[in-house]
Amino acid sequence: MSRQLDLIKAPVAKEMEDFEQKFRSSMKTRVLLLDKIMTYIIKRKGKQIRPMFVFLSAGACGVINESTYRGASLIELVHTASLVHDDVVDNSNYRRGFFSVNALWKNKIAVLVGDFLLTRGLFLAMEHKDYELLAICTEAVKEMSEGELLQMEKARQLDIKEEIYYEIIRQKTASLIASCCAVGASSSGASAEVVAKMKDFGQHVGMAFQIKDDLFDYGDDEIGKPLGIDIKEKKMTLPLIYALSKSSWLEKRRIINIIRNKSEDSAKVKEVIEYVKKSGGIEYAKEVMQQYYQSAITILDEMPDSNFKTSLADLVRFTIDRKN
Repeated sequence: MSRQLDLIKAPVAKEMEDFEQKFRSSMKTRVLLLDKIMTYIIKRKGKQIRPMFVFLSAGACGVINESTYRGASLIELVHTASLVHDDVVDNSNYRRGFFSVNALWKNKIAVLVGDFLLTRGLFLAMEHKDYELLAICTEAVKEMSEGELLQMEKARQLDIKEEIYYEIIRQKTASLIASCCAVGASSSGASAEVVAKMKDFGQHVGMAFQIKDDLFDYGDDEIGKPLGIDIKEKKMTLPLIYALSKSSWLEKRRIINIIRNKSEDSAKVKEVIEYVKKSGGIEYAKEVMQQYYQSAITILDEMPDSNFKTSLADLVRFTIDRKN
């Protein structure tokens, strides 16, 4: 998989390497504890898909420049801050197989670290007068917060409609990937029309990305999260929402009762997984994911041909074919 990503990254490999260095130095701080935590965060960074979207979008729309590096840093700072805060909200001790910041340094420090990362991003943008990039990222932070709160509000009901689910994932996940593509385009000097188009492209990618994530809950692959974790956490995902929409009133009540009261029972969780599979929930979610994928590619097709555009298309494909 890393070989596949290396091939996709090829047109911006040098820029990504330079970005790593710039990003590391931007995280330096004179506060010893904070510096130690920043080093830990950088060490456990994932596949760097979001910065890749920034650089490839910039290359596809114009010229990669110093503003693009700052835009990628801004996105990474916002994303990392959201993960640190999410782990506190979810009371989670692990992130990608590593201990979370709150597990090692407790909630109070984790919240302050998240705040530091956010303000570091704001300062970086203000320092260089990157107001357009700041506006794009600020909107994403607002959307992500609203999406998280909407999900918490609706989680109590355990019987949400598809439209609400789409609104939650649009805000929680798709808004940040949309921002990556908009930031990349804007930093390269693209017109407002092209920036809006790339934002739309990123939003469709983000929707497909999240539905793929939801499908992992029902899969048999070696994946990045334990099977049935969304059910245990009472998160309503598309396969389950579809299955419930096709059920009789009695069956729906039985499944919701398991999720509400027996989600710690592995045998019961397995029962819900089997029920979703039999109800066609997996096939339906895959179908919707493909529709979002296709919409993203249709938008991308309007862009001029280049290595950057080809890699963007491959990266979109990667997000829905990935195994974790």
